[in-house]
Amino acid sequence: MLGLLPAQLCITLKFKDLPQAVEILADIIQNSTLGEAEIERERGVILREMQEVETNLQEVVFDYLHATAYQSTALGRTILGPTENIKTINRGDLVEYITTHYKGPRIVLAAAGGVSHDELIDLAKYHFGKLPGRYQGDALPPCLFTGSEIRVRDDKMPLAHIAIAVEAVGWSHPDTIPLMVANTLIGNWDRSFGGAVNLSSKLAQMACQGNLCHSFQSFNTCYTDTGLWGLYMVCEPSTINDMMHFTQMEWMSLCTSVTESEVARAKNLLKTNMLLHLDGSTPICEDIGRQMLCYSRRIPLHELEARIDAIDAKTIKDVCTKYIYNKAPAIAAVGPIEQLPDYNQIHSGMFWMRT
Repeated sequence: MLGLLPAQLCITLKFKDLPQAVEILADIIQNSTLGEAEIERERGVILREMQEVETNLQEVVFDYLHATAYQSTALGRTILGPTENIKTINRGDLVEYITTHYKGPRIVLAAAGGVSHDELIDLAKYHFGKLPGRYQGDALPPCLFTGSEIRVRDDKMPLAHIAIAVEAVGWSHPDTIPLMVANTLIGNWDRSFGGAVNLSSKLAQMACQGNLCHSFQSFNTCYTDTGLWGLYMVCEPSTINDMMHFTQMEWMSLCTSVTESEVARAKNLLKTNMLLHLDGSTPICEDIGRQMLCYSRRIPLHELEARIDAIDAKTIKDVCTKYIYNKAPAIAAVGPIEQLPDYNQIHSGMFWMRT
């Protein structure tokens, strides 16, 4: 099933304004006039956003990565869609979409801060109680992963932008947490970082000492029943081969030789980052809504910490071997990428000979 980040409406308010805020949200969702002038104005905004996205090379590479990894499926399409759709969509299309999809099971009303839970429930019943309680959407075919590549060579660009990923798992899969720890083990780095040998990631140490890239970022993107686990890098043309080699070497290390001390450090860093992301009422509110849509409940922090603490080096080796070792990756590359090894060579770097 398709699992994209949900659309959201967010209001920051004082406690006494809660009834008015819920009323405004309910009115937006259920009674929007969708005037022609407003549609035309928003059409222009979205078209400008699409132009901005096209200049963001990281966004472009990740669009290509999804297009090649999930060929001919819903996840292979861009979030904004083709320009032709934006130019032709009309009020009737919007009304049909809202009528079809704005149903109770697809909506979460979340709040954080000085809010009474019982009062919020009463307000939700009053303002959203007339929404249909059932949703019968079209069943989407599974988004099957394909090991493949997209290369867009442009030697006029100063830097190469490359993403490589394997298929991972969905939000609720038990292997999600080990893959999050593995993602933290690889980490991220750019040239503004100091530290060299004191950096938490071995790949970051090598990138810093060997001048392998301008930056890299490990990612673990989860959807409903699939995901992408991989690395995005920005390199000089002459260092692409070395950066790809050391990336895959670190991936194989996760499968074969990661140590308990490395895993312990990554677990502590992951828990710290989780807490930092919940600094304030707004991110907490967003986290509640996201978890309710993904898991149908909010997972308490102590439960998440316990699941992270239960992971050891053997868990990382077993899970990474399951999803990384000898798997055909998806690759997207843009820029001066002549030195990027061919696909078969990269695929052969996804395993070490075991003796």
